[in-house]
Amino acid sequence: MRVFITGATGWIGSAVVDELLDAGHEVTGLARSDASATALDRKGSRVRRGDLDDLDGLRAGAEEADAVIHLANKHDWGDPAASNRAERAAVETFADTLTGTGRAFVLAAGLSSLAKGRPATETDLSPAVGPDSHRGGAENLALEYAEKGMRVISARFAPSVHGVGDHGFLAAIVAAARKHGVSGYLGDGTTAWAAVHRTDAARLVRLGLEGAPTGSLLHAVAEEAVTSREIAEAVGRTLGLPVASVAPENATEHFGFVGRFFALDMSASSARTRELLEWSPYGPSLAEDIEAGAYA
Repeated sequence: MRVFITGATGWIGSAVVDELLDAGHEVTGLARSDASATALDRKGSRVRRGDLDDLDGLRAGAEEADAVIHLANKHDWGDPAASNRAERAAVETFADTLTGTGRAFVLAAGLSSLAKGRPATETDLSPAVGPDSHRGGAENLALEYAEKGMRVISARFAPSVHGVGDHGFLAAIVAAARKHGVSGYLGDGTTAWAAVHRTDAARLVRLGLEGAPTGSLLHAVAEEAVTSREIAEAVGRTLGLPVASVAPENATEHFGFVGRFFALDMSASSARTRELLEWSPYGPSLAEDIEAGAYA
């Protein structure tokens, strides 16, 4: 299968490229920089230069492919509205290009908007609707095309997609522990995150691309709920730091931007995903990764 992928050199995307190439697919990755283009070329991937604002380039990439995997996002925490606009415009472009072709479109989604005080399931619909909503309402927008001759699959990633080299939420929590000399958890430490190892997430994307029916909501989740206290204790053991509670009102001051996410319960189940795709995560747990030095 010829696959066009955005975010091809990102944290998850680079693992997805490896997974696809190993499975015999032909990959073309979107690259913004010379370094990204070189990295893709060395793996044996084709390269399309451009970014999310280059809608003509996105359209051309989709037209030349049998499937599109959209993992890129601007993640501009200083201007989230700009990130939302770019995400929606990209999804609209891909959807308009692929409508009526029968080709697959896999897009990345998160679980933060599904926080309900219980583990989110694949039957939970995202409340993000419209261009001004989280991620520009991209998941719901894409699902509108599920019955229009395009095979739409949403891959919802756990808030912690962990592993060596991760610079995401968990890396920020570890950095806060180093800065303050204490590994913190919020309140009573019971808020929890779902987690998945990067390689397991990449394999899920490939399996979804190859076999998930249109309209599928897939949860890239290996561990349903790792509490903030369990995360703090693993970080504390690894760095040799004391572990202590941080008042929820001080979350942003202590942890930085990630504090507002650490305060959310973003637990999730993947029972339906595992059954649908016969996907069984086998990578290390989040605590195992931390204690093995993945964030050291």
